[in-house]
This record gives sequence, C-alpha cells and structure tokens, in this order.
Amino acid sequence: MEQSTYLDWIINGAWILAKILLIVVPLMLSVAYLTYAERKIIGYMQCRIGPNRVGPRGWLQPIADALKLMLKEIIIPARSNSYLFVIAPMLAIAPALAAWAVVPFGEELVLADVDASLLYILALTSVGVYGVIIAGWASNSKYAFLSTMRSAAQIVSYEIAMGFALVGVLMAAGSINLGEIVLAQKGSILHWFWLPLLPLFVIYFVSGVAETNRAPFDVAEGESEIVAGFHVEYSGMAFAVF
Repeated sequence: MEQSTYLDWIINGAWILAKILLIVVPLMLSVAYLTYAERKIIGYMQCRIGPNRVGPRGWLQPIADALKLMLKEIIIPARSNSYLFVIAPMLAIAPALAAWAVVPFGEELVLADVDASLLYILALTSVGVYGVIIAGWASNSKYAFLSTMRSAAQIVSYEIAMGFALVGVLMAAGSINLGEIVLAQKGSILHWFWLPLLPLFVIYFVSGVAETNRAPFDVAEGESEIVAGFHVEYSGMAFAVF
C-alpha cells in the first residue's frame, strides 16, 4: 500500500515537473526570439542589418547573448545590501513565471486550475514591483533609487487601469476562472470579447506596455539621464533576469 502511495507521488511529481517545463521552456525561447525580432526591426528602421553573425541570419544570437550573460561575473557593489541585492532579481522573475501557472494552453494543459485565477494574476503582477523597489534600494546608488521611485509609481498607477479593464471581462464571462473565460468565447472570432470590449482591450494593452517599462513608457530606465534605471549596478545573470 505504501509503495503504491510513493509511486503515485512520484508520478504526480513527474507530471507536474513536465507541465512546468512545457510552459517555462517555450516561454523563455519565445522571449529570447522576441528580442531578436525587435533588434532586427529596429535595425531595418535605422537602415542597419541587425544581428546577422551568429548562426544563419543571426538566428543563434539570443542563445549567444544568454550564454554570455550566464558566464559573466555577478559583481556586488561594496556598500550595497548584498542579501537584498541578490534577492531582488528573484522577486522580479518569480511572479512573472508563476503567473503562467493558471493560463490554460488547452482544455487539460494547465498547471493549476485555480477558480480565482484572474485575481491570482493581478496579485502576482503587483508583487513584481517589490523586486524593482528592493533592487534600487539595495544597490546604494542614487541613480538606481531615482529609477526605482519612477518605476514603482508607474507600475502601481497603471495597475489600477488594468484592474478596471479586466472587470468588463469578468462581467461578460460571469467568472474569474481563466478556463471558463476562454470557454465563454468559444465559437468564431465574432464571439470573442475583443469586439464588444475593444476600448477596454486598448486600455489593458497600453497599461501592460507601461507596466513592463517599454517605450514610450521607459522613463524608469531614463537612458539619457540615469544610464539604465534600477538595474544599473547589476551584471551577468542578475541583469538578464530584469
């Protein structure tokens, strides 16, 4: 009896690990090649070629960049809070990865079928701001701290708009479970919520761009006046996490 129980635990653990890998690995690869596409597009906009040396047409450039950052030394500033300096990148990436646990990729392909999955995602996006705040404060740098104040204010303010935009979705679906929200839109493209809720979609999209500090909402990085933002003192894999 005990052997069958242990076997069930091993099988369940292996299945959970497999689902985590099925979600995280494609996610990381897609993010890596989105940066490649971004650099290519910006290169063409500026009459350049962009990445084209590593692999055919530069397709291996994201992998080369990842290896470079993994092999670089993580330098901790002498007067920084070393413990918080190391913890901050983890606090930034952990909520971003954990949020994907409730996203349904198929009818059965979901890591955790949580009833309040919409609230779960909103909560995790709010937790991510602590990594930004701690990174700027622990660095003991005036430039990093200034960027932290900017970024925290921006993330918190735009989360309000994101939350109100999602209210329309949960009212239309009658549920805060992501799986049930997807099922409420089954059918053709005309049944999707983006048509009746187009203004809310635009608000959510703009708020999402602002919350991730992408242009034109990249005032937190402030490359013209504060160098690189709250991660100015970071290097190596810790910098890559941000």
